[in-house]
Amino acid sequence: MANKRDYYEVLGVNKNATDEEIKRAYRKAAKESHPDLHPNDKKAEERFKEVNEAYEVLSDDNKRARYDQFGHEGPNMGGGGYGGGGFSGFGGGQGFESIFDFFFNGADGTQRRRNGPERGADLRYDLTIAFEEAAFGCKKEFKFNRNEQCDACGGSGARAGTQPKTCPTCNGSGQVKVTSQSLFGQIVNMRTCTACGGSGTLIAEKCPKCGGQGRMRMLRTATVNIPAGIDNGQVMTMTGQGEPGSRGGPPGDLYVYITVKPHRFFKRQGFDLHCDIPISFTQATLGGEIDVPTLEGPVKHNIPEGTQNDTVLRLRGHGIQVLRGSGKGDLYLKVRVEMPRRLNEKQKDLLRQFEESLTGKEYEARKSFFERMREGFK
Repeated sequence: MANKRDYYEVLGVNKNATDEEIKRAYRKAAKESHPDLHPNDKKAEERFKEVNEAYEVLSDDNKRARYDQFGHEGPNMGGGGYGGGGFSGFGGGQGFESIFDFFFNGADGTQRRRNGPERGADLRYDLTIAFEEAAFGCKKEFKFNRNEQCDACGGSGARAGTQPKTCPTCNGSGQVKVTSQSLFGQIVNMRTCTACGGSGTLIAEKCPKCGGQGRMRMLRTATVNIPAGIDNGQVMTMTGQGEPGSRGGPPGDLYVYITVKPHRFFKRQGFDLHCDIPISFTQATLGGEIDVPTLEGPVKHNIPEGTQNDTVLRLRGHGIQVLRGSGKGDLYLKVRVEMPRRLNEKQKDLLRQFEESLTGKEYEARKSFFERMREGFK
């Protein structure tokens, strides 16, 4: 027992903690290390065992008194201490189901009815739209599958003209009491009724259309309004478009995950657009007005004389509409000066004449580079 931690330390309470404080600490610690939340995590599993063992002792007045007096080597325990070696928080080692039941009980330990209203399941739909549709907004119609109430039986699962009957085993509660004996006395747990599967009702004649399920898989059509400015990976919620609830519960939601197709030459960063634009050597040298692309169509833009390669030009307000806001981002054009290829002899001669006419002062970057190079050699 030398390696066992103090039970109060395990639950994070002091030795004067009340029963309610111990219960709250246990619920928090057990939930944090529950194996369902940490699959294949051996450390979490061991922590879960430790938490349940501590609670099994500290939640029982007699065991707690013996533990406070004798520690882990409690008397009359056959030398084995208190822990049962399994997940023994309730029912003398009843296992995961007892722990699971505990999480869904009321704070006072009373069992909640499992046959009450339940919210319907949420659904997911992946919708792909064009780049322009994301930029300007659009309305999209799509089809999806959803479980819905069977129209033949009204969701009861029973053949038309018949009704489900209250389960005689659990009297309609969906749960039964299971009593077991342990070393410390009689322990009572609530279990799902095996006769009705927890529904609280039995169906003598099943609906032939849905097979007694009360639901059927249906193909439905939905329309979603895509706001201007939506981006790739964003999600839209269609409230109440998920699967219907059971026993009067509300329906779930439909989550539409947006995928935006890439554009041919625009790249998006936030609400700004970026684009490379090629210009000729002559246009870069002499400057002038050229057509540049925007999402609304080509517009005229002036290229300054002597524009260098990789120069970035900014067009304000030609980006993406701010999502659910006012204003737009900007369009950034990166200039790519393209050198001519496959020149004929006359063109080459003209270029040679042009080069011979230069004094060297026309190239600022080259002049600065060679000046620095000469200084370096000196």
